[in-house]
Amino acid sequence: MKIKLLPSTIDAEGRASPEQRLSCFVVDGRVCIDAGSIAIGLSEEERAAVRDVVVTHPHMDHVATLPIFVDDLFGSLEEPVRVRATREVCEILARDVFNGTVYPPFQNFHNGRTRVMEFVPFREGEEFRAAHLTFRAVAVSHIVPTVGLVLTDGERTVGFSSDTSATDEFWRVCNREPRLDALLIEASFPDALAELAETSGHLTPSALGRELRKLAHKDLDILAMHLKPSFRNRLVEELEALGVPRLSAMEPGREYVW
Repeated sequence: MKIKLLPSTIDAEGRASPEQRLSCFVVDGRVCIDAGSIAIGLSEEERAAVRDVVVTHPHMDHVATLPIFVDDLFGSLEEPVRVRATREVCEILARDVFNGTVYPPFQNFHNGRTRVMEFVPFREGEEFRAAHLTFRAVAVSHIVPTVGLVLTDGERTVGFSSDTSATDEFWRVCNREPRLDALLIEASFPDALAELAETSGHLTPSALGRELRKLAHKDLDILAMHLKPSFRNRLVEELEALGVPRLSAMEPGREYVW
């Protein structure tokens, strides 16, 4: 399985910069988890292949360029872009984004060959398929309805926390898996801002360390994501200070393979 955090900014040399303001992860070049930078970070090959987008929650940094992605593909689509989320999140996106005011209601449009976009709801706790992948979604502790994900291609399995503060069911689901090859878990704010992190439904490095004690699996890669750009250097230092084996900050633009 290959997972890449799509960059949302580039440096003066045209390379992906470490600062990450938008969240979008492409899996095996075919399925995206969240869509913050989907319209600006995909390669041409990925743009032609990605038709399934799993949205964990409706915050803007996770859906910002989804409408532009669909708009860009409008005339060339041979099948709809499938936006997969809980029914509640699908309704929020239809009401607040694809509403004819913020952006056109692409879920109602047809390009002459296919519907342009469709919402495909899933239920927490139940498996669903997207392309060649099987997902299980589980509610996590954020300030809006949010799911973490456990995904597998049949050989490799990855846990994805999405945005969360301290949570429990996500770890129970991960621990029920026969194996876990990697874990992507958030670490948004430094320890000095623990109160802000808790209030906004996020983790600090110390809180991440406490959460990892709930994980039964060992010997896996642990990638910290959703690092707030203004605190990235401090967060990297605090993550390293935890001394957790194989824990590192995820690098935008790098393809990780398991």
